[in-house]
Amino acid sequence: MSSRATFLNRQALYLRPDPARVIVRPFKPATEPRDLNPTDKTRANHIVDRVLALDPEAVASQLEDVLDNFDGRHRNLLETFESRADVMEQALTAHGTFSQAQRQLIGAYFLNEYSFEASALFNPSIVPHPDQSDAPKGGLRFILSLRAIGEGHVSSLTFRAGTVAADGGLTVDPTARLASSPRISRRISKPDGDHVELTFNPEEELSERVIFPVTDSQSNGIEDARFVQFSDENRKTYYATYTAYSGRAIRSELIETSDFMSFRLTPLKGAAAQNKGMALFPRKIDGKYAMIARQDNENLYLIRSDDLYTWDGGQAILKPEFPWEFVQIGNCGSPIELDEGWLLLTHGVGPVRKYSIGAALLDKNDPSKVLARSREPLLRPEPSEREGYVPNVVYTCGAMRHNDQIILPYAVSDTFSNFATIKISALMQAMKV
Repeated sequence: MSSRATFLNRQALYLRPDPARVIVRPFKPATEPRDLNPTDKTRANHIVDRVLALDPEAVASQLEDVLDNFDGRHRNLLETFESRADVMEQALTAHGTFSQAQRQLIGAYFLNEYSFEASALFNPSIVPHPDQSDAPKGGLRFILSLRAIGEGHVSSLTFRAGTVAADGGLTVDPTARLASSPRISRRISKPDGDHVELTFNPEEELSERVIFPVTDSQSNGIEDARFVQFSDENRKTYYATYTAYSGRAIRSELIETSDFMSFRLTPLKGAAAQNKGMALFPRKIDGKYAMIARQDNENLYLIRSDDLYTWDGGQAILKPEFPWEFVQIGNCGSPIELDEGWLLLTHGVGPVRKYSIGAALLDKNDPSKVLARSREPLLRPEPSEREGYVPNVVYTCGAMRHNDQIILPYAVSDTFSNFATIKISALMQAMKV
């Protein structure tokens, strides 16, 4: 392979972070040291007391002012205020009964706007859209997942929709002006952590939907979701492995959805799930689930399991071999099934911690066998695409096949995202398959 992959075509569909897009999330006043405030009441109690001290006209006036100030920035603000007050119900009972306006105003004091993609919009993955009714002839509708980063370097998950034309031309739908968090429809606490089900309102567009951390294990971020359309006995489900970051520890967890409106988030168990970067094969192999993972921070392993939620052991199948990946290698999303075998996109880290994207071809029946491997990167940071939050990085969390091409969304310097397309036949030739 030449030093530049001439069969790869970079697009100009730049998806950049937009600080104007905000969600509302719970606000918790910091607790002051007891020696500075030696009372039984917290700052939250003081805020509630101050609201209750207002006369009804002042409460109504303040609530109207809040609604006017934030008009058009969020859906159903009064319902959001009520929901926040409901969560605080136990703490509020000590204060007696409230009027509806008081409850809503109290709820508003314990929320804040959060610009969830103020810093970055990156590490995308792509899958076919579950609804292909509007797809052009010979084309395909797709869903793109993206990692968004806002204040405090907290990562969340957001989405876009788009179209691949018959000739491989790409378009991304306009982004909705509003953004919303889902309702927690179910939460089950287990020894391995919370199992959570989330539901968005049907009226919300796909690009409005933001999955923000909702458990302790995710409290500092839902990172690098690798979505895949999984087929099992004529049933298609979308799964994504992602890294849950608590601020102290990481682990792999799993998202499951069929419609990108309702989601189930489940911790993964087993030794292999204690690291990041797991990617699920799009179907079972010999009756077992299969993952590509990196337990040792350096090499890629093939893991098989009878249980989708438990992953142990594994067999090392790819190790750093070429200079552009001497530091470490990892997967860049779920393997893609081709006639020739499983196409696995990889990332390699080289000198000056430069991240590049390469590829390997695995045997279709026995993915532990490596049939071919790119000696040079398919995609590497270009001079015009190397500046950003983390310089000298190109990265993806998953590509997709469409006809004779690979559609490859990728991130630039952990800041924004773009697309490239790759002719499968040329890639196979370059890898000398």
